[in-house]
Amino acid sequence: MDKQPEYIAAVDLGSNSFHMLVAKTAHGEIRIVDKLGEKVQLGAGLTANGEFTADAKLRAFDCLKRFAQRIRGLDASSVQIVGTNALRAAKRKTQFLREAEKITGFPIEIISGREEARLIYLGVAHTLADDVGKRLVIDIGGGSTELIIGERFETNALESLHIGCVSFTDLYFSRGDLKADNFDAAVRHASRELLNIKHQYKRLGWENSVGASGSVKSIHNALVYLELVKEQIDFESIKILKKKMLKLKHIDNLDELGVKKDRASIFPAGLAILYACFEILDIKQMALTAGALREGLLYDILGRIRHEDVRERSIVSMQSRYAIDEKHAKNVELTALHAYSQIALAWNIDSLQNENLLRWSSRIFEVGLSIAHAQYHRHGEYLVYHSDLPGFTRLTQMHLSVIVRTHRRKFSQVHFDDMSEKEAEKIKKLCVIFRLAIVLTTARKSAEMSFKLQVDGRKLILGMGEGWHQKNPLNVASLEIEKDILHKQDFDLVFSQ
Repeated sequence: MDKQPEYIAAVDLGSNSFHMLVAKTAHGEIRIVDKLGEKVQLGAGLTANGEFTADAKLRAFDCLKRFAQRIRGLDASSVQIVGTNALRAAKRKTQFLREAEKITGFPIEIISGREEARLIYLGVAHTLADDVGKRLVIDIGGGSTELIIGERFETNALESLHIGCVSFTDLYFSRGDLKADNFDAAVRHASRELLNIKHQYKRLGWENSVGASGSVKSIHNALVYLELVKEQIDFESIKILKKKMLKLKHIDNLDELGVKKDRASIFPAGLAILYACFEILDIKQMALTAGALREGLLYDILGRIRHEDVRERSIVSMQSRYAIDEKHAKNVELTALHAYSQIALAWNIDSLQNENLLRWSSRIFEVGLSIAHAQYHRHGEYLVYHSDLPGFTRLTQMHLSVIVRTHRRKFSQVHFDDMSEKEAEKIKKLCVIFRLAIVLTTARKSAEMSFKLQVDGRKLILGMGEGWHQKNPLNVASLEIEKDILHKQDFDLVFSQ
């Protein structure tokens, strides 16, 4: 088992607010030592052409500078920074991410809606009593709402709907006016989205429901302030809160409901979404939980340290689902890692993440054969990129899909156009190593691990054992073809006995 770091940190770049948790680890558990949050409203600063306004970027970067001071010096494996809906929706985010990563000193991963839902449930499950029975978890965010059904630490259903308190504020409450027509329109919009999952969720069922994050908390606080509830939220109380809110006419008056000033602008939208959830899913009561995405990120870090990495389960599941030849996959994996171990330092790509990329690629690179042998590397690229793979960020899935795509035939610069120059160079080198592993196992037999691999810049020198060439003419022919292909990518392959 790897040595457990003393401190771990999770940063959530949400559509409405940025949040950071820093925790001390001890005996497999975590204890929160620092909690920071700022209302950045990144989602509200997203223009129609998919760019962030200058003001939104300034707010974001100023916040990240303050966060960065706290996590400076922590190990890279101890910190997770993720972007959610606003960054998912942005079309032109590359420059924003580069600047943000420069400020923090850590990579920023954009996670899918379903991965966000998985992490939310992980955070909730670790902060609630370990009750028997299914629970429904609802988290209303700035740009999306996550709904999860799970039991103990396992999920049964994950959904991320495009309904959020920031986006709904822009659509229905942009002037701050509180009108019944606008509220009802927001409820109808949310209801339409919820109807898509109603049947599945009602069929699965749940014993109790739980609300997480800011919107549900602010609604609960208002209900307690008005003495409508003590603990759990119910639909009748929500209906009364709606009537009282609409009588106030404008969001400037929401302090009369005990709503904090920094939540006032998005409160009506959050209430409309929760109203629709109760109505469409026929929720009876809802408890409140302190845990959500950030807590889930912390426990995800801890799980990886303990080698309880959900990503491994996702890869195994894909192998099983698509009937991948696991024996051959293992041979390729061992060959790729043997080559990698010899040149990773020299090529400056020595990291656990890069090793894992080769490991995972080896296990699933033939996934496209389930569709057709012709162009199966292209089919594989599509399946890897578009599949729901719990634990994987969009960036890591993209890297995996590129390695799968380029493991055979020609590969060109177009596959790396969406990456930074540094990132593209790293993935290209992993692709080269992986291609060599494929070539050395061409006959679908174990490669001889006596081969030696050296690099001199972009020149690869492959040394095989005595007599290898005579025994393996198919591999030699494949190496000759590979030599020409790599040369077009400015890599030189030299192989000898």
